Amino acid sequence: MKKPSLSFWQLWNMSFGFFGIQFGFALQNANTSRIFSTLGASPDDLPLFWLAAPVTGLLVQPVIGYLSDHTWHPKWGRRRPFFFIGALLASLALFMMPNSTALWMAVMVLWLMDAAINVSMEPFRAFVGDKLNTSQQTAGFAMQTFFIGCGAVIASLLPSFFSDICGLNNVPVNGAIPETVRYSFYAGAVIYFLAVLWTVLSSDELPPEDLEQFRAQKSATGGIGYAFREILAGFGQMPVTMVQLAVVQFFTWIALFAMWIYTTSAIADTVFGTQDAQSAAFQEAGNWVGTMFAVYNGASALAAFLLPVLARRFSKKMVHLLCLVIGGISLISIFFISQKMWLLLPMLGVGIAWASILTMPYALLAAALPAEKMGYYMGVFNFFIVIPQIVSGLLLGFITKQFFAGHTVQTLMTGGACMVLAGLLTLLVREPSATAQ
Repeated sequence: MKKPSLSFWQLWNMSFGFFGIQFGFALQNANTSRIFSTLGASPDDLPLFWLAAPVTGLLVQPVIGYLSDHTWHPKWGRRRPFFFIGALLASLALFMMPNSTALWMAVMVLWLMDAAINVSMEPFRAFVGDKLNTSQQTAGFAMQTFFIGCGAVIASLLPSFFSDICGLNNVPVNGAIPETVRYSFYAGAVIYFLAVLWTVLSSDELPPEDLEQFRAQKSATGGIGYAFREILAGFGQMPVTMVQLAVVQFFTWIALFAMWIYTTSAIADTVFGTQDAQSAAFQEAGNWVGTMFAVYNGASALAAFLLPVLARRFSKKMVHLLCLVIGGISLISIFFISQKMWLLLPMLGVGIAWASILTMPYALLAAALPAEKMGYYMGVFNFFIVIPQIVSGLLLGFITKQFFAGHTVQTLMTGGACMVLAGLLTLLVREPSATAQ
């Protein structure tokens, strides 16, 4: 079936939900370690507590992808029911997270929040493959990256906004999460739901090419047992491009997980001179990390517009290689910086890498996947995001304590080296030929 070319505003509407989804992820990435530390977690234990997020993704993503592939509703379509349900649950979790009164509560809510975000996010990747022909897929993923960047910039700056502009308290009172963080999560919950709802109501979906055959196959293959057998069988049938990209993703996401876990403690230690999570200086460092993350996400939003142009001029994999090397060197450079304003400079390089990470692997992959299993394989591909996060969660704390004497800025350097390696491994990826869908 020849897919029609979509206008700019149709691409805008189908991607706008990612603005809200990234609100949730940005608040989680910039503030989870801060919340855990405020509730008493030590730096050595932070990676273990963060394991909740990738383990949830490992369980949820392929299942949601499979279910959305086998769903069709005359009004709601294939992917949009999952957008809506995930947004509703994620918004509830965002309200709950900053009201945690104990460390175990925050960890449990992180499980719920990450599961819900994955329910709404995972089908968005398949949504591009469903609706766009090959010539527009890079533009579709780039539009998602633009909204990811915009949402993350605003979400990352919210604690500073509530502190500096609204005058809310930025330090813990009786061990509770600061007001600035709580109100940031409340705002994020509302924006998340409304943004996803916009996409649900403003976008349509292409029905299966043969709807009667689709219904007959769904009826013949019904049952949970069959579904799980098919999910497991798909691992042995992954396209070659997907396997090659998996290695690149592994080292890429070790770097990102190290950055999200340890930037707050690293900057608090090296620039703000404290490791005390209850101190005003540590919480100020947390706000500054939000600003740093806003810069890299803003840079990614701008870079997203250049990526399709560069991919046409050179190739997707060469653009990805260059962006990852820039991002890795930028992460390594944080070790040498002692003034907070200079920390914004490497975030520009990280932002360039982040834009490519959110665009190029999926554009490479979408051209290599069978249309009837787009959602499933996009979910399986996310295994190669969550597996390195699990490895990081199990090993980074040990490495930081045993080899770096607890200085987490050296862990950031290690992450940067992994990102450079990921870029070099991109040379091994076979880029699919561009054939219209």
